[in-house]
Amino acid sequence: MSEDGDQRGEVSAEGEDGIELGKRLVRARGQGGLSLGERMVNQFYRMTWRTPLHTLRLKGRYPLKLLVAPVDPIAGNAERGEAMLEGQVTAWSHAIPVAECDFGAQSPSLAFRDHLQSFAWLRDLAVLGDRLRTAPIAESLTRQWLALHGEKVTEAGWRPDILGRRMLNWAAHAPLILSSSDLVYRSSVLNAMARGARHLDRAADRVPMGVARVNAWAGVIAAGLLMPGGEPRRIVGESGLERAIGTGFLADGGSACRAPLNLFDMIVTLTMLGSVYDSRKMARPAFLTDCLEGAVPALLSVVMGDGGLGSWQGGSAIGAADVDAVVAASGVRARPLRQARDWGYQRLVSGNTTLVLDAAPPPLSRVAIAGCASTLAFELSDGRDRLIVNCGGSRFAGRSIPPSLAVGLRTTAAHSTLTLGDSNSTAVHSDGQLGKGVEEIEVDREETSLLSRIVASHDGYEKRLGLIHRRSIGLSSDGREIRCDDVLMPGNSRRKPTQSSFQIRLHLGPAVEASSTADGLGALLRIDEGPLWQFKATGGAVTIDESLWVDGEGRLYNTQQIVVSGEAPPGGASISWVLRRAG
Repeated sequence: MSEDGDQRGEVSAEGEDGIELGKRLVRARGQGGLSLGERMVNQFYRMTWRTPLHTLRLKGRYPLKLLVAPVDPIAGNAERGEAMLEGQVTAWSHAIPVAECDFGAQSPSLAFRDHLQSFAWLRDLAVLGDRLRTAPIAESLTRQWLALHGEKVTEAGWRPDILGRRMLNWAAHAPLILSSSDLVYRSSVLNAMARGARHLDRAADRVPMGVARVNAWAGVIAAGLLMPGGEPRRIVGESGLERAIGTGFLADGGSACRAPLNLFDMIVTLTMLGSVYDSRKMARPAFLTDCLEGAVPALLSVVMGDGGLGSWQGGSAIGAADVDAVVAASGVRARPLRQARDWGYQRLVSGNTTLVLDAAPPPLSRVAIAGCASTLAFELSDGRDRLIVNCGGSRFAGRSIPPSLAVGLRTTAAHSTLTLGDSNSTAVHSDGQLGKGVEEIEVDREETSLLSRIVASHDGYEKRLGLIHRRSIGLSSDGREIRCDDVLMPGNSRRKPTQSSFQIRLHLGPAVEASSTADGLGALLRIDEGPLWQFKATGGAVTIDESLWVDGEGRLYNTQQIVVSGEAPPGGASISWVLRRAG
């Protein structure tokens, strides 16, 4: 048993690509979220940032120049760069005038504020290659930041994870922000970097595990590599980052929070850090190289046929261009994981069809970020068309998504799986924590010349309703047919099963239009200028309802969903359905 409660059975046989055939996987949940005491300690520590003692600790010498200006390996977005030249900063479906950019707390959304504070927008200017036009904008915004945060430590400007990212972005785009002949301004920028490094030295290990801690320690290492006399800081930073990777990543390369969007962000950070080592002509630490070599295949395991990410654990469909750019920049050339045992996503691909199934419990509350009750949900694409999706987007709470709606997007009903008793398979709390529910998953995988099949079950409803959900889903060898059996069966708990209603939801992609068949047992799914798919179910009534889908920029789309509903008696129920490509 590992620290997170992961337990695995024996391998019966191994097939192509390392897929373990006929193997049972059992994963038990471990630690809960942060205790009240831990949260209070963290809050008190952040309050100490405003004390004279902390300010005194940040004082010291600052470099006259950086040792190197590393290359940003990830190309920016030229469209967003041109928008900045025209006076608009755009990101996460927001656009505000450059002159009105607020580095305080009044940005239109948390995501937009983080985008501004991290200075990630510098790469959008840099990609244009016209320093005469872009440097004045970069310098103007940098001066605004220095005026608000250069000498005063604030939560908005000095949050360690954002500070780590800003350290990398300032270094990679130093020609944009340090080309001024104003020596006072240049000294202020370099002093802010030195003060930020001292802040990170003390704060990096206090931020939440996962992407935040990885970003913070990456900033420590970058400062050590970029500033004279930084060798001791680099050594300490490497030790800290290695620990952060150990808690933020799983054994097969996935992120501990199980969110593809977070894994994407960590790959960006580690790739940029690798570029700093390269610019110093220093060998990257082995743990950094090994981490990227595991993380990229894990990320690719949840990429759909259009090249974008699936909508899992609060994330959304980050587009193919962004995914391709980050994967290419990482330098890792690898095939997608087809069976990510710790990451938890199972991948089936045949013909033009790609299917990804969530075959693991939700993440531990301690590391979850907008965690979702999505166990046994799946997404399906036909070529570049997304056919079956999850609603996604709860990470945009308070941004483009109202907080009340974001809570709903985390529920089981917002995912393409079965709900029982109109409840979640794992409790979802409004404070962001995940409660009781799925503790164990059993998974068998079968690969033959005719089909690929996954059989998985979870116990999320066993203690409350006495029933276990088992899903057997198979993809034909030509990719033209998906067959699924959803079975509800009595569990082994003391809870006596009672009759409960069930709903199997298949949320449809934004380009899919559904219409009911004449017999009321199925639906026809039409894709604009694409194929026709036929859906048919037995064991429940089929209806078509409204749904929502959130894209990679946080924009909401009105969509449809197929719902198969019925009543499960105490002895259980079996519902079968098939999707068949007709065109």
